[in-house]
Order: sequence, then C-alpha cells, then structure tokens
Amino acid sequence: MPVLETLPAKASPADLTAAYREGAFLFTSPTGVLLAEGAREVLDSPDKVPDAVAEGGIAVGVIPFDPTAPSRLVVPETVHRAGPLPSASQARPPLAARWLAQHTDADAYRAGVRRALELFADGALRKVVLARRLDLVAAEPIDVRELVQVLAARDPRWHTFAADLGDRTLLGTSPELLIERKGRHVLSNPLAGSRPRSADPVHDGRNATELLGSPKDRREHDVVVTAVADALAPFCRELTVPTEPELLPSRTMWHLSTRVHGVLADPDTPVWQLTAALHPTPAVCGTPTAVARQVIGELEPFDREYYTGVVGWADSRGDGEWVVTIRCGEVRGATLRLFAGAGLVPGSDPEDELTETGAKLRTFLDALGVEESA
Repeated sequence: MPVLETLPAKASPADLTAAYREGAFLFTSPTGVLLAEGAREVLDSPDKVPDAVAEGGIAVGVIPFDPTAPSRLVVPETVHRAGPLPSASQARPPLAARWLAQHTDADAYRAGVRRALELFADGALRKVVLARRLDLVAAEPIDVRELVQVLAARDPRWHTFAADLGDRTLLGTSPELLIERKGRHVLSNPLAGSRPRSADPVHDGRNATELLGSPKDRREHDVVVTAVADALAPFCRELTVPTEPELLPSRTMWHLSTRVHGVLADPDTPVWQLTAALHPTPAVCGTPTAVARQVIGELEPFDREYYTGVVGWADSRGDGEWVVTIRCGEVRGATLRLFAGAGLVPGSDPEDELTETGAKLRTFLDALGVEESA
C-alpha cells in the first residue's frame, strides 16, 4: 500500500489532493475532501459494511453497475478529511504523457443504437442507456497521481475520485450525486438530458436553451426523477421534488438537473440501504430496469464492471456520500480506458448519440490534451 506524505495536523483540501498516491482512495465533493490509506479489511459486498464499521469506522470504495457483482470496498487504516476545494477551476496543464494509439468502438456504438431503436417498437423498452469505450495507449506508465490532480483542478465543484481496484485504478470527475445522508437529511441529484458546451457564448447559450426546452430530454429527465423519488419515498417522512429541472453546467456539458431532498422517517436508516434502493437509476440503465439491463448486456460488447456503478464512503453513523461513476476511466499501466454513454428513447438519432458520448469524453480528453480520432 502507498505511504502518505506527512500531513499537517489541519491539512488543507489542497494538501490532501497533493498527498494522494496510487493505491489510496481519494474523494472530493462540495462538502469536503476525503483521503484514505491502507486496508484493515477488504469487503466484496455493501451488506458487510455495517459490521465492518460498527466501532466508529468508515468504508470507502466502489459498487459495480451490476449490484449482484462483487464490490471493492475497503475499511482503511488512515483517514484524512478537509473542507471542500475552492470552487473556481484552476489553470493546470494537461497530463504530461506521450500518446501512441487510440482504439475506438464508434462504429459498433452506432450499430448498437440502431438496434436499440428497433427494440422500442414493441413497447416493452422505454429507455436504455448505451455506453462505449475509448482506449488510449501511452509510451510509458500513466502517472495516476498527476492525472487526479489535473481532474480535481479542472472541475472542483464536482466529485473527483480515485479508487484502487487491485489491478488498475478507477478515477474520474462525476457531476451526479446518487445519495448523500447527513443524519435524517438526504439528498439525491439525478441528471438526465444533456448538450455539449461551446467556447462560443452564443452557441453555448443556444445549446442550453435548446436543452431546457427539448421535449425528448425533458421526458428522459422526468423518468429518472420519478424513479429516484419513488425509491426514496418509502424511507422519508418528507420529500421535496421540484416540478421543473434546472440547468447544471460542467466544463464540457449542460445537464438537466433536479435536486431531491428528503427527511428520513427512521433516523437509523443508513446510507448503504438508500444506495441499494436507488442503484442503478434510469440515468445510467434505463426503464424498465430489468428490460434495459438485458438490452445493455446484449448490445454493449463489454462488461461495464465499475463504470456507472457508485463510488463513495459510509460511516458507522449511517452517514455517507455516493456518486455515480460517470465521466470516468481506468488506468492499467500505460493504458487508459475511458467510458461514456447516452440515454436512448424513441426518436433518438445514432449520430446525435455518438456526438453526445464524444462530448462527455471531453472531461478526460481535455485533461489529457488529446483529440478523439474519427
């Protein structure tokens, strides 16, 4: 396991992100920065978290897209916390790496979208999220620490994460909060419906306005918000669900966003129980869930594993914070595998959906100073 640098007694958020080493766990959010090192225990299921953290501990890590598959959760030896990173993005040069090759599955993705559109005809499937991959190969092993630093500096308002998977590192910057629990108060921030950002202010504003007024995207968003509200309702004595979405900007995308607030009926309901009730949402899977998951298994030529899973932490009080593992990639030696997906509904266009996935890949590609090959 990595050895952390000696940290000051009151380490700043910048201290913690700088102290991250490959093999540790880093999680930044609007509520603060968490850096965990070492492993007292490694858990393969969130069901084992309550016993593992019963004596005032904490568990960190990743739950896969398929909740029945093994998780990668760790009870760390050392945990450091600090406040949130400054909200303004920092100017930082792209990752210093010499890239040798790209491998894309764009053609297979177009074919998958066309097939999914055919499956909508019988009415059993209402929405499905299809994903694709982009592999980048460097001349030398990728510096995970440097890449994490670049990602955190570019989008400090979101959730930057790095989690050890044993043979590789999962890292990214997710804008989508699945669930946060603080005492009796819970918050979920589902996102669905998006448009790319533009450096041209006029074009950028047009994209935002088009997204907010798009019937297709509004329907897609409503499906996700309804699913989140329905999942949380049995646990909450109060639940606030705005009737209209907001526009949420990241560096690369405009999103339709709804913040769902709740007050737990039972103060002992832990965050991992809420996570299990919510995951996976239609934002990363589709609806109906079982049908969409079957279609994903048939049409995606790879196992998602931890992509579109959830990453975060849970403590002995039942508090915690879990975000959806989107805008993410996996580093294994000199290879970086990136993932991006788009929600399909009747009327979707294969070229538009491919363009959307390309825009989502820009979270990483801009941090690398790389353009996707056609």
